[in-house]
Amino acid sequence: MLGRPSRVSLAITGSSGVRVALRVLEALSSSGVEIYGVIVTRGAYEVARYEEGLEPGELRQALEKYSAVYEENDFTSPLASSSNQPEAMAIVPASMKTVGLLANGIPSNLVTRAALAILRLGRRLVVAPRETPLGVAELRNLLAIAEMGGLVVPLTLAFYNKPKSLDDAIDFAAGKVLDALGVETRLYRRWSGPPED
Repeated sequence: MLGRPSRVSLAITGSSGVRVALRVLEALSSSGVEIYGVIVTRGAYEVARYEEGLEPGELRQALEKYSAVYEENDFTSPLASSSNQPEAMAIVPASMKTVGLLANGIPSNLVTRAALAILRLGRRLVVAPRETPLGVAELRNLLAIAEMGGLVVPLTLAFYNKPKSLDDAIDFAAGKVLDALGVETRLYRRWSGPPED
């Protein structure tokens, strides 16, 4: 079992749920884990504009509070090399394009290049897809990532934690990502059995 990482990189790709990535970064920062680079794809900028009303410069500025920010085609980034990877990486949210490239070992952008390096090194990779329904191709790709050693953490809802707001649902999803990274969190109420009569 891999221990708590001291450094984590994060990639944000073009799928719904950029707000979850922002919550993960906030929680990592407050936990004392070093955020060692944030990679942002073109699609992520588009989703952030649509879902959060954030222009690319505004999203980048928000992310730079936590770490250096790299574009998906920046192969001069330290994260482009297996010689300079952190102990863990998360892709939140993970688009099906990213999942497909990763599952097939295609390092065509900085996200998949860094993620494949993490897997080659036997380090922890968390892939958090936000897509539904899932077809055969998507399921096969997610299975391939799991077989390669990645941890698949779908950004799904739960109700045992008695959510009362959208923020509660976001905290649950972000908390599950942190759990998979090995970072202790109290973002959500954990299951402790049904209430006693």
